[in-house]
Amino acid sequence: MIFNAFLTKGKKHSVVGDLLQSFISINLDRPKQNIILLTMALRITDACINCGACEVECPNTAIYEGGMEWQWSKGTQLKTVTLNGETLDATIPQAPYAHDAFYIVTEKCTECVGFHEEPQCAAVCPVDCCVLDLDQPEDKEKLLEKKQFLHGA
Repeated sequence: MIFNAFLTKGKKHSVVGDLLQSFISINLDRPKQNIILLTMALRITDACINCGACEVECPNTAIYEGGMEWQWSKGTQLKTVTLNGETLDATIPQAPYAHDAFYIVTEKCTECVGFHEEPQCAAVCPVDCCVLDLDQPEDKEKLLEKKQFLHGA
């Protein structure tokens, strides 16, 4: 059985908080079933008001202001990155993912796994626009591997 956690407009949920607790309590009578928890990187919707509250909360420095270039090295221990067989200097600025609103670099987002109980951007967003990116499913193990890659610990 696959469970996708999510954030709903107007109500913040921990990625595994209330929803997972409800899911588990409903399915306790099925102990032989395998439960696979899928998580996702986060994204910022067009409802963003550009307040910047999310940017300072990200432990991976994965959130950037619209139009601003991002770097692999910013907020990480990375000196080089190998992409598609090519090794790049991690300090080289990368093109922004968005120009009009804050954005999250999927490759750096760990949903705060290994740092906090819930994604901090979603917890502080006053308009609930930090939501799971359903196009980027990742399990907890992959998010922890990403944390290890970015921070070495």
